[in-house]
Amino acid sequence: MTNVVRYLTHPQVNIDPSIPVPRWGLSEVGRARTETVMATGPLSGTTQVISSGERKAIETAEIIAAKLGIDVEVREAMHENDRSATGFLVPDEFEAMANQFFGQPHVSIRGWERAVDAQLRIVGEVEHVLARGTPGDVLFVGHGGVGTLLFCHYSGLAIDRVHDQLAGGGCCFAFTSHGRRVLHGWRRLEEL
Repeated sequence: MTNVVRYLTHPQVNIDPSIPVPRWGLSEVGRARTETVMATGPLSGTTQVISSGERKAIETAEIIAAKLGIDVEVREAMHENDRSATGFLVPDEFEAMANQFFGQPHVSIRGWERAVDAQLRIVGEVEHVLARGTPGDVLFVGHGGVGTLLFCHYSGLAIDRVHDQLAGGGCCFAFTSHGRRVLHGWRRLEEL
């Protein structure tokens, strides 16, 4: 039987340059958006919620998993592309770096993890979970950068930022567990 696999990115966060990015939590807007997700409808068949170990992803996953009555499994290697070499960047500088990250996937830009390496890592994590063959749909909760790399992989597309999630985060794409056929591209979590 083919189940649906969804990859959801965390929505808006509290940005605090004094705190390492992986420890940022959801903002009130991000939390409110996540609270709109219902346990009925498309997510009703979800039996696993798998989260990155970053706080914002865990908070998103916990809200949804609680509504589904299931636990969250945290997989540390599902983290966002490693940008620790630069730390916090102001929005314009970050966007320029992200463009370079996607535009030169085989190059480490200012010490950032290479896009090709981040893609191998996130695909490996997803494939490890899916190889267990647990019945039911799966919801992975993570980040926009590696989520876009995952989307490119399963869509058979070259790494390119043109395939990035919608602005504001909190977006989801879906594919089949068997055959890994993409069912839809990025949609806002409110559409789940």
